[in-house]
Amino acid sequence: MRDAVIVEAVRTPVGKGRPNGSLAHVHPVELLAHTLRTLVERSGIDPALVDDVIGGTVDQVGEQAMNTTRYAVLSAGFPETVPATTVDRQCGSSQQAVHFAAQGVMSGAYDIVVACGVESMSRVPMWSNVPAGKDPFGPGVAARYPEGLVPQGISAELIAAKWSLGRAEMDAFAVSSHQKAAAAWEAGLFDAQVAPLDGVARDESVRPGTTAEILAGLKPAYYDPGFAERFPQIEWNVTAGNASPINDGASAVLITSGETAARLGLRPLARLHSFAVTGSDPLLMLTGVIPATEKVLRRAGLGIEDIDLFEVNEAFSSVVLAWRQETGADLAKVNVNGGAIALGHPLGASGTRLTTTLVHAMRERGARFGLQTMCEAGGLANAMILEAVR
Repeated sequence: MRDAVIVEAVRTPVGKGRPNGSLAHVHPVELLAHTLRTLVERSGIDPALVDDVIGGTVDQVGEQAMNTTRYAVLSAGFPETVPATTVDRQCGSSQQAVHFAAQGVMSGAYDIVVACGVESMSRVPMWSNVPAGKDPFGPGVAARYPEGLVPQGISAELIAAKWSLGRAEMDAFAVSSHQKAAAAWEAGLFDAQVAPLDGVARDESVRPGTTAEILAGLKPAYYDPGFAERFPQIEWNVTAGNASPINDGASAVLITSGETAARLGLRPLARLHSFAVTGSDPLLMLTGVIPATEKVLRRAGLGIEDIDLFEVNEAFSSVVLAWRQETGADLAKVNVNGGAIALGHPLGASGTRLTTTLVHAMRERGARFGLQTMCEAGGLANAMILEAVR
């Protein structure tokens, strides 16, 4: 089987997903097209050689309907002959796009493929694809879970309760995310990966002045008397400060076979080593990163101690901290340039945003192995391991 390597990885700055956010004026197709054009410019590749473009988007409705990835390809100026598709594995949509792209290269179905993702949460708010009064789950799921499933915020609270994660610990993790992201920006560590757009050059949600004292003053974000009665173990410690914000952004990675990269004179950033995807309890919903990490390490024949850098999506502080308790990972190796709590979480774009951040951090730090994992709605998680190309 052939290998698959990442030869370029870019992202937009991440804007706040509000009507006055820095990227709210940009149509989601144009957000994604910007990253595709930048991939071509920075790699020097002929876009006509791209076999496929696989994009992730979560709320595929309105301005993000009708196979957004295809229209981003056309807007970016790629030849009409370049195909594209849009996938949805919730928050892990564009990480799944990376898996599909790399597996296609490894199998011989592709030589050159783009994996990417976009979400404009200012223009297409979360849950826009579920009309009021409609049930997206169906009677079979209702019968299997008669007490009902819960929103992600309640899952985050249940995780905090199960793993005995207090407010101070979760807030401290959030403060650290902002500090690391601010330091990375000041050190120029994001310059090689970010493609400025319409005068926006930095991530808008990073708050360098955030402190534990400031976060301690925030009210619980998901308190509900009905859920409080159903789950008396919840202490209501999840706030807007220790959860990821709502954002706009896009990201993309260019994947080829090692042979193709050599033939075209492209320098690989990393080799895509191993992949895993798993399901988990849809009530806790966000804990799939734990078995996904175990699964991908087992497939790779590696231990947690072999991994030099981790990117674990910071949907909530409780998710990463519970994952760390179960895996024994060194927190000093996790999200070293900040995570989604600071950088933002534009749903469909986050998978390839994490990949972009990880491959650049691996190059900067001389890391051999990097592991990326993301929790996803419905009790799902993706995980993959990247290896440096020496």
